[in-house]
Amino acid sequence: MKRLVTLIFISLLPLCWIAAQSSLPNGYAGIQLGMTVDEVKEALQKDGQFGYRGDRDVSLLPGENRSIIETDTSRTAPYSFLDRCWFQFYEDRLYIITINIKTEKMDHYSVFSTLCSKYGLPTSLNPSKSEWVNDSVMVSLERPLSIKYTDKKVFDSLMEQSRVNNAVIENSQQHFLEGL
Repeated sequence: MKRLVTLIFISLLPLCWIAAQSSLPNGYAGIQLGMTVDEVKEALQKDGQFGYRGDRDVSLLPGENRSIIETDTSRTAPYSFLDRCWFQFYEDRLYIITINIKTEKMDHYSVFSTLCSKYGLPTSLNPSKSEWVNDSVMVSLERPLSIKYTDKKVFDSLMEQSRVNNAVIENSQQHFLEGL
């Protein structure tokens, strides 16, 4: 498998070198990272490929200031290339878009080669994920066939908060153990 991935990657190098390296997109089909929940709902209503059915698709995530919109095209948009999609918000701003693509309608190689031709070689590549990163956005193509757009600044901030919280817990745990 590793050899096959290497051969595919090498065969795409000329395509990626010729590519007009566009800046990475910060969203898909008019839905952009940083939009509010209401702006995303409005955009989803206008675009049938997502299969958005209204507020029943919105829920809260564990943690403060987090919500998610989940869509499913199986009943409402059967001809769409999209399957299930998730739009994650932090403090009412969209920071992650995850789009599952129907594997019976599209293949991984076509999506990968298109991304390479538009944005150049991925920043990182392994058998399960290819990732393109700049200062503000991360675009990843994950197996079997999902595209994820992530606001890098918000993601990095949340990761840093998580590390700080874990350090506090570890220090409290150590303090407790020392008191035994």
